[in-house]
Amino acid sequence: MYPAEMVQPMRDDLGNAGFEQLYTEDAVKEALNKKGTTLVVVNSVCGCAAANARPGAKMSLANDKKPDNLVTVFAGVDREAVDTARAAMVPFPPSSPSMALFKDGELVHMLERHHIEGRPAEMIAENLKEAYNENC
Repeated sequence: MYPAEMVQPMRDDLGNAGFEQLYTEDAVKEALNKKGTTLVVVNSVCGCAAANARPGAKMSLANDKKPDNLVTVFAGVDREAVDTARAAMVPFPPSSPSMALFKDGELVHMLERHHIEGRPAEMIAENLKEAYNENC
């Protein structure tokens, strides 16, 4: 588990963009059971989260259509919340960072680490915007 003071700036990066931090199994279940669309970002301390995932997620919100709910869990820290979110992302294997779009509780779009790592944030944002335009 990472020290709280180490991950706080990474949490704040998404929190300041409107993402709700989820820490428990119940909070994740509640978020995923909401009507409408929910973007879940599995945040991480890795370099591709800082350079690609978080910036891409934030850039994706500059779109006419966007998710009704924005939430995030932190891999390596909030184990219960992360495990619950990942269980909802099956059949995709656990990866961090990752992003999943849910519509009325059903997984409709997934970006795994291999879709994020080595890709510019702009490409990630465009991928998400396409998913928003189709599902939101």
